[in-house]
Parts: sequence; structure tokens; C-alpha cells
Amino acid sequence: MRGVFSAGVLDVFLESGFDPFDLAIGVSAGACNLASHLAGQHGRNRRCYFDLMTRREFFDRRRYLRGGSILDLDWLWDALAEREPLDVEAIARRATEFIVVATSRRSGEAVYLQPRPAEMFDALRASSALPVLYRPDIALAGERLADGGVSDPIPVEEAYRRGARRIVVVRTRPATAVKHDGLSARAMAWLLRREPGFAMAVRATAARYQQSVAFLGAPPSDCTIVQIAPPVALATKRTTQDRVALQRDYDLGRTLGTEAIRRWVS
Repeated sequence: MRGVFSAGVLDVFLESGFDPFDLAIGVSAGACNLASHLAGQHGRNRRCYFDLMTRREFFDRRRYLRGGSILDLDWLWDALAEREPLDVEAIARRATEFIVVATSRRSGEAVYLQPRPAEMFDALRASSALPVLYRPDIALAGERLADGGVSDPIPVEEAYRRGARRIVVVRTRPATAVKHDGLSARAMAWLLRREPGFAMAVRATAARYQQSVAFLGAPPSDCTIVQIAPPVALATKRTTQDRVALQRDYDLGRTLGTEAIRRWVS
């Protein structure tokens, strides 16, 4: 749900005609937001957060006890397809290279997908499939896949490896935020113990996150990074469904997105 912040950033980008990018890499909710952005569907992300993701059909802890998923991505995808389908052909027509990050459940390694239109929904669903909270398997590119945030939560180094030298990074945590291998990560790794590669990746997520933060703080001399991050923790948490908090963070994204455009062009 913290992705509502980047939804605000990207709406401002579209409104301003700000589109200097030839590469876009997204992870989890960020990948979904980027897809709508690249399709030119202004406001689609906001409508998804406020009109669909606040409903019990999407998020229900009790459903897990009945053998289902706490986060019902399948319901969300179907509801979006009915209300406001993603224009996958518009994404395909763009010159911008679109990379969706997922994680191999076999090895725990990052998988960088370049989905064709027919694969787009599975790729985005895989990138967003938080372990334990979403139970169904997603198979694509010869792999069983899950949340890209496990293996590469801030893929700025991958952007650099692909030749990017002037990079905008949109984060939903403050620039100074650190991530620790806390109790929740250890508990999740234990629940995933039958998938040792994936469980190990869950335990290593905090270290991978800190590695990316270090890159952001001291990029190579030939790389410039414009970071868009909230100054303090967002009002929205991972499973927040309160519309007041969502609106506050969406508006903050708009404000900081406008400032980032000025920084880019100055």
C-alpha cells in the first residue's frame, strides 16, 4: 500500500510530460505503478489503491485461515481488467525498455523479466506476490516466481549494469532508512524452510537493501542519481487501507515528484 506514494510521483510525471527515460525497472507495487505509467493511463494507479485495494476482497487476514491468500492478487487483477484494463499494447509500442523484477523460488536469485504483452499480467503478479501472504504459484520464464522485493528491493545497481548513468530512484522509505533482519524475516524464512534457496533470500533481503542504499549514497563517479523519497516514514504502512493516510502519501508523492522534475532539469 506504500506504493500510493509512487503513484503520486508518476501522475505528476505524466501531467508534466516528463519522460526522459529509455529504461524503467520496477519491483512489486512499483512495477505495477510503472506499467500504468508507461501505458499513459493517468490516475489508474490512484483509482486502484483507493477503489479496489481498500476492499476486503483484496485484503483479508481471515482468508488465510481458510486456506486462501491474505492478499488476493487474482481478485485484484480480475477487477482491474473489468474496470480499467492495462493497455499492454501501449507499453509494447514504447521505446522505453521495461524490466519487472521477480525472485526465483528455487534459487532465491533475482529474475529480471522483459514481459511481452501476453506475459505482462503474470510478470506483474509475480513481482508483487509477497511470500506467505499470497499462496498460489506463478510460473514464468522457466521459474516459479515471487516478490521481486525479496532479491532486489531497490534495483539501482541493475539499472547501472544496464548502462544507465542518470537515474531517478523512487522509494517509499526515507533516504536514511535502514532495514534489519528482524523477527518477521526470520519467521517468514522458517515458514519457507522447504524452499531453502528462497528462505535464504528472505533472510538476506535486509543486507541486499543496505547494499543498494550504500550505492545510492556513493554512486560511481560517472553516475548521477535523483532520489525521490519521503522525508519521514509514510503514514501508509504495508497493509494500510485508511483513505486519509493514502491521500496524504499520494499528495506527498505529487509534491516530491514536482521537486524532482526541477532537480532533473536544473
